[in-house]
Amino acid sequence: MKTPDKKVSGVILAAGSATRMGKTKQLLPFGKTTLLGQVIQNAKESQLHEIIVVLGHDAKIICKTLDLSGTLVIQNTDYLKGQSSSLIKGLEKVSPSCDAAMFLLGDQPLIKAHLINRLIKAFKTISPPIVIPYCEGKRGNPVIIARPLFQRLASLSQDTGARVIFDEHKSTLLKLEVQDTAILMDVDTMEEYKTLLKMVTHE
Repeated sequence: MKTPDKKVSGVILAAGSATRMGKTKQLLPFGKTTLLGQVIQNAKESQLHEIIVVLGHDAKIICKTLDLSGTLVIQNTDYLKGQSSSLIKGLEKVSPSCDAAMFLLGDQPLIKAHLINRLIKAFKTISPPIVIPYCEGKRGNPVIIARPLFQRLASLSQDTGARVIFDEHKSTLLKLEVQDTAILMDVDTMEEYKTLLKMVTHE
């Protein structure tokens, strides 16, 4: 009897107000779209079963600007309480048919579909409770968390990250070594944004 293929839901965390940036970073130009637009496009090209986009700051403008077709958009009105509040909101909408959720950051446009697929393959093959990518010994994103941990994840206080759960499962989680510094790069300042654009220009 064939084992049913495991399904992974994609939850894109894009609710933050980017106070250090001074602008709505989700809409900063990137390639033919924006930072968030590229993250969504990469997710659409991957093997994720579904894509959930969690918005907060400037949600109406983002919805009018970006192509969000094929995704489930939810609004986190508590986004000022921290990223965990968005993580919990997204988790609530993961389809019952999905075996795990991958949490992607809305400011990591260099996370391409092939990298997303590599993490999914590792989860399907080994079935660990958590899959975390590492590059040069440093932990990065996106991270996959299996359904048995959803209840624990939902119990996190909004100002506490998922690191608590990583610590609880450090003996059984999968550290997937990847040769791609994209997993370490997000955009919090204008300088980081400019660096990102230079990297893409020189590819």
